[in-house]
Amino acid sequence: MSDKQRVVLVTGGMGGLGETITTKMIDAGYKVAVTYSPGNNKHAEWVAGMKANGYDVVAVACDVADFDSCAKAVGEVRSGLGEIDVLVNNAGITRDMTFRKMDKANWDAVRRTNLDSLFNMTKQVADGMVERGWGRVINVSSVNGSKGAFGQTNYSAAKAGVHGFTKALALEVARKGVTVNTISPGYIGTKMVTAIPKEVLDSKILPQIPLGRLGQPAEVAGLIIYLASEEAAFVTGANIAINGGQHMQ
Repeated sequence: MSDKQRVVLVTGGMGGLGETITTKMIDAGYKVAVTYSPGNNKHAEWVAGMKANGYDVVAVACDVADFDSCAKAVGEVRSGLGEIDVLVNNAGITRDMTFRKMDKANWDAVRRTNLDSLFNMTKQVADGMVERGWGRVINVSSVNGSKGAFGQTNYSAAKAGVHGFTKALALEVARKGVTVNTISPGYIGTKMVTAIPKEVLDSKILPQIPLGRLGQPAEVAGLIIYLASEEAAFVTGANIAINGGQHMQ
């Protein structure tokens, strides 16, 4: 890392994967801010718990599906920590159901949170990265954006769009010292996934994964730390699969 302590903003940083990204980035020497949903009234408790464990984190309310909310949140981070060097677009939701049962509200909610959020957040920081001649945008997609998944036309479509966004923006900013990359995790051992009944994990999910286990949040965080590093300066426009061999391209 350069002499300057880089500033990282992680959307959805209080979630299972987001929290691990946050702690690992702090361990690696970054200053980290996270976004949380405006309706989350446990953010102060979460920040206090993190601080008690030695992790100073700035938390800002942000509806990533709303452009003005994103602008306000980024402004707060700039005021508290300085210009944002690394943006991790991690926030996401699912609203799973077959296409036959899916209504427009559930289509729109997933698209807005998982895909429109990339425009809403990246628009706030990209010009500054270009002007400073250094930046990293890391977009969290999903294995299901590459291979599809039953009952996830909304989620798979949005996550596939993430990498289209990555490739196009990477071309525009490549000569300015800014890289843009996608990571596509498979089944990761977050609280949400480990809450799946063991018989379902053992019979339906793990047999799809050649490594025979769930991924660990720290493994995903390690990939993000690499992509944020000086050593990753020649990696841009990539979609890096981290799925235990479940889907190979």
